[in-house]
Amino acid sequence: MIQHLKVSALGLLLGGAACLGYGPQASAQSAQLTPEDSLLKIYRASATKINDLVHTKLDVSFDYAKCYLYGKAWITLKPHFYSTDSLTLDAKGMDIKEVALVQNGKNLPLKYSYDHMQLHIGLNKTYTANEKYTVFISYTAKPNELKVKGSAAISDAKGLYFINPDGKDPNKPIQIWTQGETESSSVWFPTIDKTNQKTTQEISMTVDKKYVTLSNGKLVSQKQNANGTRTDTWKMDLPHSPYLFMMAVGDYAVVKDSWKGKEVSYYVEKPFEKYARNIFGNTPEMLSFYSNILDYEYPWVKYSQITGRDYVSGAMENTTATLHGEFLQKTDRELLDNNNYNENVIAHELFHHWFGDLVTAESWSNLTVNESFADYSEYLWLEHKYGKDAADEHLLDNGNQYMQMVQYSGDKHLVRFHYVDKEDMFDQITYQKGGCILHMLRNAVGDSAFFKSLNLYLKTYAFKSTEAHQLRLAVEEVTGRDMNWFFNQWYFGQGMPQLDISYKYAPGKVTVVLQQIQKDEKVWQLPMAIDIYAGGKKTRHEVFMQNRIDSFTFNVSSKPDLVNVDADKVLLAKKDDHRDFSTYAYQYAHAGNYMDRRLAIEEAVDLQSGNPEALKVLQAALKDKYHGLRVLAIEGLKYNNEAIRSATIKEVENIAKTDKNALARAAAIKKLGSLKDQQYLPLFEAAIKDPSYGVEGAALEALGQLDTEKAYQAAKTLQHDAKGKLVNAITLLFAQKGNVDDLEFIARKFEETGGQDKLNAAFDYLGFLSKINNTPAVTKGVDQVQAMTEQFKNAQVNKYISNWLEEIAQAKSQAAIRATGADKEALQQQAAYMREKAKVIKESKGE
Repeated sequence: MIQHLKVSALGLLLGGAACLGYGPQASAQSAQLTPEDSLLKIYRASATKINDLVHTKLDVSFDYAKCYLYGKAWITLKPHFYSTDSLTLDAKGMDIKEVALVQNGKNLPLKYSYDHMQLHIGLNKTYTANEKYTVFISYTAKPNELKVKGSAAISDAKGLYFINPDGKDPNKPIQIWTQGETESSSVWFPTIDKTNQKTTQEISMTVDKKYVTLSNGKLVSQKQNANGTRTDTWKMDLPHSPYLFMMAVGDYAVVKDSWKGKEVSYYVEKPFEKYARNIFGNTPEMLSFYSNILDYEYPWVKYSQITGRDYVSGAMENTTATLHGEFLQKTDRELLDNNNYNENVIAHELFHHWFGDLVTAESWSNLTVNESFADYSEYLWLEHKYGKDAADEHLLDNGNQYMQMVQYSGDKHLVRFHYVDKEDMFDQITYQKGGCILHMLRNAVGDSAFFKSLNLYLKTYAFKSTEAHQLRLAVEEVTGRDMNWFFNQWYFGQGMPQLDISYKYAPGKVTVVLQQIQKDEKVWQLPMAIDIYAGGKKTRHEVFMQNRIDSFTFNVSSKPDLVNVDADKVLLAKKDDHRDFSTYAYQYAHAGNYMDRRLAIEEAVDLQSGNPEALKVLQAALKDKYHGLRVLAIEGLKYNNEAIRSATIKEVENIAKTDKNALARAAAIKKLGSLKDQQYLPLFEAAIKDPSYGVEGAALEALGQLDTEKAYQAAKTLQHDAKGKLVNAITLLFAQKGNVDDLEFIARKFEETGGQDKLNAAFDYLGFLSKINNTPAVTKGVDQVQAMTEQFKNAQVNKYISNWLEEIAQAKSQAAIRATGADKEALQQQAAYMREKAKVIKESKGE
């Protein structure tokens, strides 16, 4: 699963609030929850295996009016080791019609009890480990009537979702899709809903013949029925875990590719059919790339990807049939501003087909062996396809997300056997920190050993479940080294090191002093490279820090121009590096890595006003080969300083007009817009015709700072084809204008937006409502935002939305004091309504 919501929700919430002037109080609120100690004391072990799933056969049909699934299940099992005369299946919120043993073609009734969560079955005899048996169950699944708690990553646990089943919403397609992770497959079919179970499967779905279906494995038959329906049968011959079972039904366009004779297909809503190859088209290349680096060919029969409306959990790696949120459906213009985010998601879910689907975490405590690998696969793909700079930028973002999370919710072990809820495992530790740790492991053992270890791990444990120690053992077997030191500190411990770095120089020698200054007593063992640049050449030294304070002395031919500690920039650590700016200037020009150049740019931004050498670094950075660093330099320029402006303005103008990257063009236009200089009016007017929505949005905002009315009229024209950052810019202008006639655009965009992007749209919407005095419009808008929170069921979202509503209510109350008559009464009503809804949202706690 891609951690789409949990990765970015906080940043979007704070960013959205800040851009409209709301949120300081909200951002100061602590999101840290205080769990019950009694739950944390529970050791979260792997599920005990009494019976093993062998094969699961399902025959299902759907009742759209009731949102029911009518199912028949034939489940073949065998005792795991010890003989047993009973079977317990997970079956949540169902009506159980029949339970029987299938024997000699007949159904023999079995005694059972059912508590609406588990089905306890007495078998007809005691079975031994070498005896298989098949149980038949007839049932009705009622997902909408089941009350179960989800999490921020997985918004609820209904398992089976009917989207717009009555067709009353003209802007939303009728769809059905499933979401099994963590243990929600047992809402729509009886099973042993644990990660350490593996089963082959066969699913027959009876649907209206106008719809297409998708499930795991291969479509083996389609039967036309007399009543206008069709029964599609999908068969999976290789075993996988129940949480990876999936179904999807809807009116999709199916665009087909192939890879080594296997079907590769993309299921999208029909308006996006012409964009499908631009969205998903690199999938065959990804299949080849991952198969090659792992030396383990993609093992499954096909690979399909499908989008689902109202799917707020990002994406899910259902074996051979990944489900993506609708956010992945983007036009060619939107993809110009995407900065490879779509491809990261696609790569993440595909890599799960080795790490997660082929070899599966034996418990949620060991989720890292699924999700950390999928997270790191994004780095691998970016490095392969777009270069190391893009990959390193992504790695830095991931490390920062982990560090930010720690500030508001504390740190935890990567592998943790104590947690309040299994959903808590889906966090920035399991994902982002885990990916950074794998990058360090790769650096510590070398590329060849790293990928050979992954190959051994996959071959040894294919179609099995594992824990982190088995990954360690694979690395040890390949390298011949004991790796407990690495796994103990990074996998079975928490935190990260904080390093103070200083230098001592003497004739012919340089000493690097490394001191660990983190508050906790843990002492980290840190292998790293130190590059010394002296006498016109670079010399590399491999060192291993093992103590609280270590010093390393090296012979040098002359005083070094640069001593580059952690030269590969792989350590997940906070570093305070005591050295002169001249070394950073040299670093930018000679060290070369993304982080080397970035750190130099960041230092130059701080010193640009009084340091000519720093300004030269920023001038060079404006021409950096990587767009992300050009953007960083542009954003850091202090244009209140005439010398800095005159030294860099021509290059910023050139970037705004000609840079091939849309993000760089947008950043340059935004910087020029900050000058509020009329000479740039033609440039901004030309840029609002740019193919990139992001560039258009930046130009519109810049235009608005010069001529609000002209920008407003441009926004009225642009609103007919607006997405992404352009919508944000239009909304800001409409909010400044405060014309209630513009509400229709903002309300419509809010309703059209789905998934994670709806959070940003909610901030835009509330920002506009804060500016108008129209009670019916305000109450309708607040109701729509409240409905969004009910869809997300996310405590963090609820907290920030409710806090912001309270702030807007306070502002309207203050405005009411200054108003008179009908205006005063309307503002008071709006403030009261916002406070009431804020309270309701806050008290719901996302459950």
